[in-house]
Amino acid sequence: MRILALTLDLDDTLWPVLPALECADRELDAYLRTHHPEVATRWPIPAMRRLRAQVAAERLDLAHDFTTQRHLTMQRAFEACGLAQAPIEALWEVYYAARNRVELYTDALPALERITASWPVASLTNGNADLERIGIHAHFHCQVCARDTGVGKPDVRIFRVAAERLGVAPEHILHVGDDADLDMRGAREAGLRTAWINRERLPWPDGLGEPPDLDLPDMGALADWLERSQGLAGGSGSQTL
Repeated sequence: MRILALTLDLDDTLWPVLPALECADRELDAYLRTHHPEVATRWPIPAMRRLRAQVAAERLDLAHDFTTQRHLTMQRAFEACGLAQAPIEALWEVYYAARNRVELYTDALPALERITASWPVASLTNGNADLERIGIHAHFHCQVCARDTGVGKPDVRIFRVAAERLGVAPEHILHVGDDADLDMRGAREAGLRTAWINRERLPWPDGLGEPPDLDLPDMGALADWLERSQGLAGGSGSQTL
């Protein structure tokens, strides 16, 4: 099948997300210790993480919206300290700025530049990464996130939204991501082709059905495959997946 466009996961595909999330927790905690010490004392980082997990468990309707989950967590933390209103905008800016100070994998940006020079790419994420803050938004044809769509991966509807925005039939789109379930199974069930960025070279998990079309060690290998098998003009090559 000719590949005419790509959808691309962000966290743990283009950069490791855990360091950024941990940094964001630390910076929010430092802000609270300076400006709201009573909240910081009551809710150190481990307790704040447990509170967020509780919010997520109670509000399954927000499973697609990590931003609102965190807003509610902050509000509850303040209320537990007898403070009716949390300064959500200020708190969120501290957290969000740190969360988006990511360090891309060394292969990610060079490969992204090669790929997006010849194929339209839509970012497709359940998270709340901000491509403008990160500085790579110009490489993307469009951005699709779970919060705006109302559903997250592996729900087939978010993949279909991306296909509609790209203006390409699902069977001509290659979805690229690191998560075997959310990315690979979800995209496959939505009718997309699949490329697993499997940096740790893990075996395909049992119980997830057919393995992905491509199992690649990094983004550079993806760019190599696209240029070799599909041609340099947006899928103009004669070979197929």
